[in-house]
Amino acid sequence: MLKYYYKTIRSSSLDERKKFQKGTWVYAENPTPDEITKLINTHGLDEGLIVDALDEDEMPRLEKDGNLVYVYVRAATTRTDGASDTLPLLIVYAPDSVITISLRKLPHFAPFFSDKLDFTTTQRTRLMLQILSQIAERYDKYITTTSKQIKTIRNRLRGHEIHNKDFIDFVTIEDEINEFLGALQPVSGTLRRIMLGRDIVLHEEDRDILEDLELSITQSIETCRSNIKSIINIRQAYSSISSNNLNRSIKILTIVTVMITLPNIFFSMYGMNVALPYQHEQWAFSGLLILIAVVLLISYAILKRKNVI
Repeated sequence: MLKYYYKTIRSSSLDERKKFQKGTWVYAENPTPDEITKLINTHGLDEGLIVDALDEDEMPRLEKDGNLVYVYVRAATTRTDGASDTLPLLIVYAPDSVITISLRKLPHFAPFFSDKLDFTTTQRTRLMLQILSQIAERYDKYITTTSKQIKTIRNRLRGHEIHNKDFIDFVTIEDEINEFLGALQPVSGTLRRIMLGRDIVLHEEDRDILEDLELSITQSIETCRSNIKSIINIRQAYSSISSNNLNRSIKILTIVTVMITLPNIFFSMYGMNVALPYQHEQWAFSGLLILIAVVLLISYAILKRKNVI
């Protein structure tokens, strides 16, 4: 799908144009080969760089080819199974327009089409930064949701209510966070390069937006790293708790076994068909019980003294 959108400062809404004109936002979503050829011929784009934008595994970076600047980013989105994922997005900063190329429809563009965002297509730098800002905000929402999930599991750990499913969720969450980090860290470097002003001319207001954007990306990166540390700490804590509980269980079972074995030794001896001392005395059974009680008390005292129990 290839569309042309136009909006000026005086426009009240975003208008769709039938053909390209100066100051247009060229919007390409899952473009066909014919549409790609049209983009290349109309705007003088590099075919190899456009093909890269349609690669699902393409990493964020910035390329400059003559008077065209290609900004590759990865946008956070949700798959059909509900898991988080990232998709490549190419923003081409051209002398007379801004071109965006994506594999699929991205929710980041919804505010532009619903008139919820104040923007113009004629201000190319501002439009590009606003698109990047929407991408950063989306990442922030996903990361905030992930942080809440980790906090919920951590609270259950305190009550020993954590289950194996939580650790399966941890694997998914950790993969998502690593995916976000892999997408955000190169973007941070790209923003710093844009800040230098060698590739794109920046006005003072644009620099302020860019600085806020870079700060937001940096905070998201640090939050991702903090979440990964939290996951590692929760795993280590649960492993220590499980190991300690296992040791206590083994210790208790060992003590119970010893306490059962000691009386059984005496009862077994007097249960054999051989002559034993005092077996015909009336107090033999009572005396045996007293002897067993004394032995158990002595054993208990020894174990207590050695901090075994």
